Amino acid sequence: MQDSEHKVTLSELRGKVVVLNFWASWCAPCIEETPSLVDMQHKMRDKGITVLAVNVDDDDDAYHKFLANYRVDLLTVRDARKASNTMYGTFKFPETYVIDRNGVMRRKFIGAVDWSSPEVVEFLTKLGSGVS
Repeated sequence: MQDSEHKVTLSELRGKVVVLNFWASWCAPCIEETPSLVDMQHKMRDKGITVLAVNVDDDDDAYHKFLANYRVDLLTVRDARKASNTMYGTFKFPETYVIDRNGVMRRKFIGAVDWSSPEVVEFLTKLGSGVS
């Protein structure tokens, strides 16, 4: 995935648990889940959890405005061509894939997630510690 600011490949993130999140600035459920996703990344970063947030906006200005307004400091990339979400079969946003340290998809979430819920935190903590 590449935009004008970042080039990211999942292989670069091998060895980490990756929370691959597809989102859009115009998507109400995406807006709803963003604060807990950002907070989860801050709390779980030291446990080997990395969020890669892939935006599918056509409008670069809307993408950057969203990042600023919601103080998104995650690893983000804008895929206006929608090549990456098409590759994953993602068409409803937000949609998130949790990929373990070996590159195996362990869970898929469709729709907004409360990333601070005990069940999700426990799941990510176990993956981060190598327990699946």
